[in-house]
Amino acid sequence: MAKMKWKGGALLSPVPPAMVSCSHGGKDNIITIAWTGIVNTDPPKTYISVRPSRHSYEMIKQSGVFAINLTTKELARSADWCGVYTGAKVDKFERCKLTKGHATEIDCVTVEESPLTLECRVTDIIPLGTHDMFLADIVAVDVDDRLIDEKGKLCLEKAGLVAYAHGDYFELGKRIGGFGYSVAKKKKKPAKRNKRT
Repeated sequence: MAKMKWKGGALLSPVPPAMVSCSHGGKDNIITIAWTGIVNTDPPKTYISVRPSRHSYEMIKQSGVFAINLTTKELARSADWCGVYTGAKVDKFERCKLTKGHATEIDCVTVEESPLTLECRVTDIIPLGTHDMFLADIVAVDVDDRLIDEKGKLCLEKAGLVAYAHGDYFELGKRIGGFGYSVAKKKKKPAKRNKRT
């Protein structure tokens, strides 16, 4: 396989097109963020990287909190719209007909239609260049109870989540394996019994 060498660029894919909600000064907003992920397990930490010119930047900086709302296929159009238009000129909740929920541990609005929300408290703001990174503790997780099975397991694969890759949105597809499947011992098939004739 031949490969071309390009200069360094932001081409890691896929990424989550997360709907990040924020509240400050009696106003609420949603900003769509692809630059997000998990950075630590214990304590649970995440980040979002935001351009300082974005309307939500000051809201998050001043309030010190935000909520990451996972995006489903039903929310994909709203997520895209919230990433195109500024909350300085339009109420995104109203325009996208989204329901305002409220976080349980932080003073922040959430997107009620999202199946899973991470409530986040900012610990550090790190200037990186075009974006500043808001490093945050995940202080609570709000989960749609329809995604919890009878054994209490989270079945996030039933949520219909989407991914974003190089300018396009994709619905997550077929499961090909679980963590550790490459090293798991194969189950033996029961031996076939010979039928007597």
